[in-house]
Amino acid sequence: MPRRIESLFIEGPAGKLEALLEEPEDQEPRHAVLVCHPHPQFGGTMHNKVVYRIARGLRRGGAVVLRFNYRGVNLSEGEYDNGIGETEDARAALAILRSRYPGLPFSLAGFSFGSRIILKLGCETTGVSRLIAVGFPANWSESHTLGQCPVPRVFIVSKNDQFCSVPAMETYFSALQEPKKLIWIEAQDHFFAGALDQFEDAVYGVAASW
Repeated sequence: MPRRIESLFIEGPAGKLEALLEEPEDQEPRHAVLVCHPHPQFGGTMHNKVVYRIARGLRRGGAVVLRFNYRGVNLSEGEYDNGIGETEDARAALAILRSRYPGLPFSLAGFSFGSRIILKLGCETTGVSRLIAVGFPANWSESHTLGQCPVPRVFIVSKNDQFCSVPAMETYFSALQEPKKLIWIEAQDHFFAGALDQFEDAVYGVAASW
């Protein structure tokens, strides 16, 4: 069965957003997931290698995945808006994903800056099945206001993440209400260097449990 891959543009609040929709390779989708990329001012795009691995792990687990570029990134229109506009971009992308697959449960996943976006948006959105926060920047105190909600949250973090030390993550995680899960990956840095396969397998494990 050929896998459906579609490049598209989404009408976002600041203009068109470049996006990529991908269904699983070998099965009908049973879940829909929006994936958000890292910081646009530091080279983050929907083609970031960690974002790509998130998407592939989710597809292996049976999810249809929508990735997109925030405003001002590559072919997306608009300008960077300090995470506020980017959250609204994600909201618009999620609405399209849900309209395409109205019968499927839906979740959100994001890497680094994207993990902050999905924790904010996901905790505000009714009906979210799960939030997968990858490389959450727990070293930043402003991050600790995010993710405090009853939606099941899964955090996947490198043990040598320069933006998320083990003590900072454990302090943040311990203060969160249930349900929650923390998965550590023995990787070299924030981008899971040396352990991308193990990281993708962890994402697959989360998706396969749905």
